[in-house]
Amino acid sequence: MFLPTTIKEVRERGWDQLDVILFSGDAYIDHPAFGAAVIGRLLEAEGYRVAIVPQPNWRDDLRDFTKLGTPRLFFGISAGAMDSMVNHYTANLRLRHDDAYTPGGKAGFRPDRTVTTYTRILKRLFPHVPVVVGGIEASLRRLTHYDYWSDSLHPSILTESEADLLIYGMGEKVVQEVARKMRNGFNAKLLRKIRQVAFVADRKYVERLDQEQTIHLHSFEECVANKKAFGENFARIETLSNLMNPQATLVEQVGDRYVVVTPPNATLSTEELDHSFDLPYERAPHPRYAGKGDIPAWEMIKHSVNIHRGCFGGCSFCTISAHQGKFINSRSERSILEEVQKITRMPDFKGYLSDVGAPSANMYHMSGRNKELCARCRRPSCLHPSKCPNLNDDHRPLLDLYAKIRDIKGIKKAFIGSGIRYDLFDDSPYLETVVKYHTSGRLKVAPEHTEERVLRLMRKPPFALFEKLNTDFHDICEREGLRYQLIPYFISSHPGCEECDMKHLSEKVLGKLHFTLEQVQDLTPTPMTLSSVMFYTGENPYTHEEVYVARSQEEKRRQKSYFFSEDGNPIQSGAAPSRHTAHPTVRTSRQEGFPARFPREGKGSRKSALDRNSDSAPKYTREEYSDRRTRKSGSSDRSRGGFSRDGREMRDGRNDHNGREIQNGLNGRGSRENRDFRDFRRSTSSTGKAAGKSAENPQERSFSGKFRKR
Repeated sequence: MFLPTTIKEVRERGWDQLDVILFSGDAYIDHPAFGAAVIGRLLEAEGYRVAIVPQPNWRDDLRDFTKLGTPRLFFGISAGAMDSMVNHYTANLRLRHDDAYTPGGKAGFRPDRTVTTYTRILKRLFPHVPVVVGGIEASLRRLTHYDYWSDSLHPSILTESEADLLIYGMGEKVVQEVARKMRNGFNAKLLRKIRQVAFVADRKYVERLDQEQTIHLHSFEECVANKKAFGENFARIETLSNLMNPQATLVEQVGDRYVVVTPPNATLSTEELDHSFDLPYERAPHPRYAGKGDIPAWEMIKHSVNIHRGCFGGCSFCTISAHQGKFINSRSERSILEEVQKITRMPDFKGYLSDVGAPSANMYHMSGRNKELCARCRRPSCLHPSKCPNLNDDHRPLLDLYAKIRDIKGIKKAFIGSGIRYDLFDDSPYLETVVKYHTSGRLKVAPEHTEERVLRLMRKPPFALFEKLNTDFHDICEREGLRYQLIPYFISSHPGCEECDMKHLSEKVLGKLHFTLEQVQDLTPTPMTLSSVMFYTGENPYTHEEVYVARSQEEKRRQKSYFFSEDGNPIQSGAAPSRHTAHPTVRTSRQEGFPARFPREGKGSRKSALDRNSDSAPKYTREEYSDRRTRKSGSSDRSRGGFSRDGREMRDGRNDHNGREIQNGLNGRGSRENRDFRDFRRSTSSTGKAAGKSAENPQERSFSGKFRKR
């Protein structure tokens, strides 16, 4: 039985009042890959009456926010599996044309800055009911952060939304404790003692804190006035978040108030993580979406299994460690194999698992050998600048798991669609096993760049390791008679990357290695990443060395021009890259005239947008654009036909989704789904031999990947 989403479903359960009502920017899919479902099921298992309101209409008379009444405990809010601004806009600030978390892939079902919008509405309608926010958007905006879409610093989302409490990171353990503390009503004194939460307090409260266990960050106003202060804040926050047992409380002043962030919980145990995945999910979208079109995010992960959480790679542009943590939390073999067996019983399952993966596919059961050394470690990455000698990188537990999955009745092939860290390879036959048994024809990895100076700022391994991987991969394919492809991903416009670096990258990748790249990802600086801090400040906050930043759209286009010709097509391997194109075309959308938008807010709003991006000047916000389309078509924004609200018909083009920043929600799923979805479409529309797959086996061609994580 699904969690209720309407008053009718609530009454069918015989409930007269709900304990918790969850609002989500995503469609409701009852599956452990989607945060609202995980939180709802965990609270249900504790005996609470929980309902979910997915993608409420925030434009009409707000009946979606009032239809379930007043909860006894609190409202819970999440923007969904992605930050709403990343969901809405591309790296070059164009409006995206679809939404992978909505039926039919339609856009316009959530507002910009979803958490703030939903919270303000609920605080206006129910001023005395506590509002608890969580998920990726709230988690990574819990303190002062750089907002790429307004090109300015924003204070904590708590101060902008006026929420009562914020849960950051993976929220299962915390949300249960919050519910227990609220059994007898809202008690700020009890809630402020919970670990892994943030809240707004006054000066008197801050003065009563144990100052030896309190870190006072630069205030929001100081960060706005001095970029170095913002960089120093980030370095202290990231260092604290990478400790095994942090004890310090963070305090940041905003005006005459203070944002207080309590230290995080220890990593979940295997038993606790198994419990989260073993709850009675329906493993399907809610029936309310019948006939409304497939939900792309669900289609990509429904036949996949997540084997662990966390990532110790520490890439500068990635938010996984900031949200899920650096230390690996693995599921038991029993829990994973039981989920695989559930997948084999799904009516549409044809024998092919699309992914046995995680944020990084090959970190299962990896940790430090000496835990005392790990407890003292302050490194943000166990792999950069070199692999930690204390790291146990044994792949045997993972290889044993792969073998047991292959032996399950009904499994024809189990693919690895998540990103593989080739700088973790040991002496085990891991690569050979993956190529022989777990590759759909295209093995995807992410070297990101070729130049050492840029790789150092990215916290990525030397390019020589990718060259070795390329050699080993082709040796295995030749030995086994496999016509498989190695697909590398690269980033352009990362802080520190100049045009000459992209020229060298193209010479090495297109020339020396003879790759034809399908996409070079333009960096989107997302909140709470080292890359975003360097993008905003122009320096490395740890070393204070000056860093070049490609800020204008023209600079970004020039960097991509080494890989894509003026007609937008990839430059073939061995071809001369276009060096002096004045305005090289970058593949973005079939609807090149679709209006771009820069948020009109904040002291640093992009009033110079015409100078920076003359061919796509900002015109409307998402809501303004939808309203114009609605008036033009004569449709009513009061329509209640489920998914016929205003602006739904505006998306029919194909965008250049930045899969790199598609991130996990409360439960930690998500990644480069759009590139992999294009891989999927390309592989199923081409001949088997052209895609390196068997033409006689269409199912093998069908699963070329899923959400990729880093």
